[in-house]
Amino acid sequence: MAKKVAILGSTGSIGCNALEVIAALSPAFEVTAISAHRSVDLFCRQVQTARPAVAAMTDPQAAKVCRERLGGFKGEILTGPDSLVEIASMPEVDIVVCAVVGAAGLPAALAAARAGKTLAIANKEPLVIAGELLTETARQHGATILPVDSEHSAVFQAMRSGSRAEVDKVILTASGGPFRTTAIEQMCRATVQQALNHPTWSMGPKITVDSASMMNKALEVIEAVWLFGLPVDKIDVLIHPESVVHSMVEFVDGSVIAQLGTPDMKLPIQYALTYPKRVRGVCERLRLEQLGKLTFEPPDLRKFRALALGFEVARSGGSAPVVFNAANEVAVNAFLAGRIPFGTIVELIERSLDAHTPKSRILSLDDLMAMDAWARAYTAECLVDLPKVMIRK
Repeated sequence: MAKKVAILGSTGSIGCNALEVIAALSPAFEVTAISAHRSVDLFCRQVQTARPAVAAMTDPQAAKVCRERLGGFKGEILTGPDSLVEIASMPEVDIVVCAVVGAAGLPAALAAARAGKTLAIANKEPLVIAGELLTETARQHGATILPVDSEHSAVFQAMRSGSRAEVDKVILTASGGPFRTTAIEQMCRATVQQALNHPTWSMGPKITVDSASMMNKALEVIEAVWLFGLPVDKIDVLIHPESVVHSMVEFVDGSVIAQLGTPDMKLPIQYALTYPKRVRGVCERLRLEQLGKLTFEPPDLRKFRALALGFEVARSGGSAPVVFNAANEVAVNAFLAGRIPFGTIVELIERSLDAHTPKSRILSLDDLMAMDAWARAYTAECLVDLPKVMIRK
C-alpha cells in the first residue's frame, strides 16, 4: 500500500524537489495534499501534474485565482492559514513534509505531531522556536520527527553508527556562502545580488541570505540540540566549501563518521521518506575520483556574528530562539527589499535580543506566537530608526 504524503510549501525549492522524488518513488509513495502561499502559476501546474486529493492556498486572493484556473480539478481546494493544520491532521496522510519558510508552518508541525504522523522537517523554524514543545508533543503522541535539512540528515545517518551516549561531538558543515573570503567591511555593504549568489546550493532567497550571513548554521545549531538531544557544547561548525561532506559525528573512541553526497536536496528528502530503508532514486551519484580535494576551516565568528549569536542563543534557550528567528526574518525581508545593508541584519537581531524580557521556558503555542509577534514588531520599529542601527565594523 502506498504511503501518502502531504507537502506543506510545495512551490519552494524543497517542495519542488519532494514532488520530483515522490514521482520517482511511485507507486510506493503518492502525493495526497500540497499547499502554497501565493505562487499561483507553479502551484496550478503542480496540482495538474501530481493530482492530489487536497490542494491549499494560504493567501485568500491567490486561492481565488487558483479556483478559477483549476475549474476541472476534482479534489478539494482549501483556503487560508488554517488549511495547513487541516492538511497536517488528515487521517489518511502518513508523512507530512514541512517546508514552509518562516514561523508560519509551526501550528501545522504541531498538528502533525499531535496526530502521530511522521514529520519530515525541512524548515528550521519549528524546532528552533518550539523545540521543547514540538519534541514533547511528538513523544506524547507517538509521532516521528525526521530531518530533511542536508546537515541534520547527515548527522542522523551518521549517528546510526553508535548510541547517543557514545557521541562525543556533532560537526555541522557549512559552505561559507558567497562571502567566505570577503572582508568584513565589504561583506557588510554587500548587495542583494551578491548575497544571493551562492557558490554551491540552489535555494530560495531567504535561505540563501541566511547562508550568506551563516544565520542558517546558527539556526541549525539550535535545531540540532532538540533533534539529537545533545548539549550545545557537543555541537561544532566547520566551513567546507565543496559541500560534499554534509556533516560528521565524532564518537568517544575517536572515530569520525561522515555522510557524503552531491549538493542536492533530493537525497535527504528521499531518505526521510523511505527511512529506515534505502532505495534507488533520482539523486546524482557522487564521484569521489572527480573531487580533487576536500577542505575544512573554522568559521570566523567575528565576521559571521550571526553564528556566534546562535551558540549564545542555544545556551540561553527559552524565549531567545523565538526572538532570534523572528528578528532575522524581518531583517532579511528588509534587506531583500533594499531597505537596509547586509551588515545591518545581525545588528537588528542583536537589538531585539537585548530588548526582550527573557523567559526560561515557553511551552504553549499562544506564548510562542505572542513572543514571535513582539519580536517582529520591535524589529520593525528599529527599521524606522535606522540611523541608530550601526553596522558592525
